[in-house]
Amino acid sequence: MTARLPDILDVRPFTHPVRGEAVLPGSKSLTNRALLLAALCDQTVTLTGALFSDDTRIMAEALRQLGFAVVEDAAAQTIRVEGRGGKIPAEEAELFVGLAGTAARFLTALCAAAPRGVYRLDGVPQMRKRPMKGLLEALRSLGARIRCLGEEDCFPLEIGTKDGSSGGGLRGGWVDIDASESSQMLSALMMAAPLARSDVRIARARPVREPFVKMTAELMRRFGVPSAVADGAPGLLQIPKGSYHLSGTAKTGGPAASFPIEPDATAASYFLALPLVAGGRIGLPGLGSPSLQGDLAFGPVLERAGLSLSAGPSGLVARFDGGERRGVTQDFAAFSDTFLTLAAIAPLLRGPTTITGIAHTRKQETDRVSGMARELRENLGQEVKETDDALTITPRPLPSGRTIDTHGDHRFAMSFAILGCHNLHGDGRPWLSIRDPGCAAKTFPHFFEALENIRMNSSVP
Repeated sequence: MTARLPDILDVRPFTHPVRGEAVLPGSKSLTNRALLLAALCDQTVTLTGALFSDDTRIMAEALRQLGFAVVEDAAAQTIRVEGRGGKIPAEEAELFVGLAGTAARFLTALCAAAPRGVYRLDGVPQMRKRPMKGLLEALRSLGARIRCLGEEDCFPLEIGTKDGSSGGGLRGGWVDIDASESSQMLSALMMAAPLARSDVRIARARPVREPFVKMTAELMRRFGVPSAVADGAPGLLQIPKGSYHLSGTAKTGGPAASFPIEPDATAASYFLALPLVAGGRIGLPGLGSPSLQGDLAFGPVLERAGLSLSAGPSGLVARFDGGERRGVTQDFAAFSDTFLTLAAIAPLLRGPTTITGIAHTRKQETDRVSGMARELRENLGQEVKETDDALTITPRPLPSGRTIDTHGDHRFAMSFAILGCHNLHGDGRPWLSIRDPGCAAKTFPHFFEALENIRMNSSVP
């Protein structure tokens, strides 16, 4: 178990160049997708290298509430799921999704696909503000019975019919979806589509974060259900009716199968940036090409800022041996979970840093655009220009004795912790504190422990 963190944590700067490796948790995006597909599989599946965090525990517990057998072993980093061949065992359940967007969208689509049953889903107050409209409209157009119990198109939801009559579920056919506010809505629809009574053809009304759609499509393929882009219509996905099973493994009644989860590329962004802040070299085992995760595109952005990045025998190696740290301009629309990492270290870069393609992040755990602008401008004295879709950060001298408000957002906590590793005073005195560092448990419970271990290892002669 990770030691309880204080309400306000002083970040200890690095007094020596970075040295060692960062052992990353499993990918949240892959773990929660694989949990859903494993539950729909026609055999028992064990996920290896899985993430154990608030978000994945919420997903696992919800599946248990739906009647699936899910056994977690945090020490071994495995999750064993007894697939039920596309059926939901429980015909009634109350599901709590907290602030987990993946769980909220994926479970909504799963429950909507059930021919029978009544399912009620809710989360924390902030979850009730997160976008759901595009997914709900698409599911309803396919025949799903969904009732909003509060504001329209938001959580809490009731899915199914109270009298338990048949005729629910998804009928299949054509469906339009606007997933511009969250690619998770399109991914949720895709994964539930094979449970419909006929093939589903999904037309995307607006662009989405394509790397996450490709991740979902590839996972589905590995679990035995390929999707295809329609000839001459790149915005149209065709998904056949079918059942999930791991490729190359026996179907129902066969032996258990295993599925490996990659280390989390978004979590890697913090440690990739660390050498730019403190100098030195760090290894990230298990990361590299090929990968299902689009967030690895953050590495080349840091290379333009001055980082050296190479593929080692066990994974990626990031190095900064001195020289100029340069501001960069980058569209983050495709990998926006990493933009906060760059924004947080922008005060250390020479010249302005411009980050675009981030309007949709205003509706995530918090308004990430305005929150980042406020912390940099009002708390750290930086010059920040904010528009609906972009931030431009021009460095100014950093002050000391400041406390960052995380806004309850795990990515604020981890991004600014990396900035705090900068040895501002030259003598290792902390100059930056993080309020509510424990919110990092949403996706990376051991983050601050891992960061401190690297700092101590770097200080050993």
